[in-house]
Amino acid sequence: MQPELVWPGVHVVLRLPSGSHSVHEIKPNTTISVGKYGSFQSNFLIGRPYHYTYEILDQVDGSPPSGLRIVPPAELYADIKDEEASKPVDLEEGGQADINGKEGPAQFEIVDQKGEVLLRTNRDIVDDARSQTMTMEEIEMLKAEGKGSGRDLIAKILDSHSALDQKTAFALAKYTLRKTKKYLRRFTVLPMDVPLLTRWMMTEKDALKTMELREETLALVGSWSNVHFMPSQLEEHPKQPGNIGQGRWLMVDETGGLLVAAAAERLGILHPPNEQENRLLATHPYRPVNVEPAGDMQTTTENPQDSQPKSNKRRFSIPKSNTITIVHANSQPNLSLLRYFNFDAANPAPSHPLSHHLRTLSWLQLLHPEDDNACTEPENVAPEVVQTWKSGKRSNHYRKRRRWERTVAVVSDTRLGNFDGLVVASSLSLPPVLHHLVPLLHGAAQVVVYSPSIEPLVELADFYSTQRRVAYLNDPPAPEAMPTVDFPVNPTLLLAPTVQTISCRPWQVLPGRTHPLMTGKGGSEGYVFTATRVLPAEGGVEARGISKKRKDKLEDVGRDESGSRREKVVKAKDEEIMDS
Repeated sequence: MQPELVWPGVHVVLRLPSGSHSVHEIKPNTTISVGKYGSFQSNFLIGRPYHYTYEILDQVDGSPPSGLRIVPPAELYADIKDEEASKPVDLEEGGQADINGKEGPAQFEIVDQKGEVLLRTNRDIVDDARSQTMTMEEIEMLKAEGKGSGRDLIAKILDSHSALDQKTAFALAKYTLRKTKKYLRRFTVLPMDVPLLTRWMMTEKDALKTMELREETLALVGSWSNVHFMPSQLEEHPKQPGNIGQGRWLMVDETGGLLVAAAAERLGILHPPNEQENRLLATHPYRPVNVEPAGDMQTTTENPQDSQPKSNKRRFSIPKSNTITIVHANSQPNLSLLRYFNFDAANPAPSHPLSHHLRTLSWLQLLHPEDDNACTEPENVAPEVVQTWKSGKRSNHYRKRRRWERTVAVVSDTRLGNFDGLVVASSLSLPPVLHHLVPLLHGAAQVVVYSPSIEPLVELADFYSTQRRVAYLNDPPAPEAMPTVDFPVNPTLLLAPTVQTISCRPWQVLPGRTHPLMTGKGGSEGYVFTATRVLPAEGGVEARGISKKRKDKLEDVGRDESGSRREKVVKAKDEEIMDS
């Protein structure tokens, strides 16, 4: 759940008049700079609600840095409220008026079916730089004075335009908006969320770091992966033993943690709860159990009421519901974008939900754990000997033991399988990835693979196609021979492979001027592969029918000497009718 107020240590997004966004971390007693719009103290935002619009006030000589003023809604939407409908033009009296109701030598271009004038053309208007009498030196001097948060400067620029009365209503609004975006010193404080982070990375930062993953494509991936929250009580339900249906998702994320953030937001574990939310969770019937703080913090046991003597050798337990398991190819996963949600993967805070519900392991630990040094058990020394060591050596011993216990527990739980879904966004070869990870899913689990280009997904869909499945069933290779050249994956494990894409393009919607925006961020479109995990039938398949008797028939066998017809009774055979 997103916080409602701005607190120290969080990342906020400032939406500027130009339409761009600026991301800042709120640190007390610091100055936040927003480029040409000015700067202000961060303390002015702490404790205030999100979605407020502020104006940067002027700084008087010798005074502290500029303050802020909350812009009321009446001032924000004054132009919309005061806008009046255009008056109909009376052509019978010979008058000519423009859309603002001003009389003059207007040139009309667009009329409706009744012949009434709608818009005036600007074909005779010539844009000339000499129309603006104010020089750049004068504009810079007014900006240095900083009066009226830019409003006086915009008014003077409009007054100094000699051809302002010749502009149409649309041209005047467009010119005013352009100057407002450039000189008005306002901003809106927005909370950091996954869609806003995706848009910011795609349009204003390096899109290659997130594999050019667009906002609408990320929503499509989240919808097909079916990531959702499950109550913690399900792990103790008697009818659901083991790890089946416990809300466990497997991921391969090379987008800097963007996929993990989207999944964590759907699970409700992306944002750390505040103190008030902690008090509510303590009395909630669905409060999590068996939560294990990260790092070397003390873990909780199933029965916290049991009074046991404290020991440096702490028990290890991991949550079984609403977990995300990341398989990565490096020594540490790249989850750098999670820092915008106050989560540091290298040193996670115990109060953050991701420190308990996010698990990471490498491909070596998943496929060959015996070859990984982290899965090798440290020396097991008797407790009596450990107590004779110095505190530093003793702490280091227990730290190694806890790190090994955590690694072994994560690897063992992952190799058990029964995951609820698989989401992949990787530059690795996709067939080997799915060859090792698809068997870890339970039946009806969803498989979603994202790729910036369509070619890897088309190849993957061919490997799971019906023709490839029929060929595999007719002549199945030996299990120890998999994967082969013809069958890099087992085509019987996935059903209904589909490759799809989605595109959301902004449009300009104006009367008579509705069209897609001509400017936008380029790059790849992005494609998604989806399929459903199925369990192949083991052994022979035998179909039995229901026996149904038919009535006896009379068969004509010819005629006798007198010419009369001769017949005999033919017993009808039983017919097997197959059940559909």
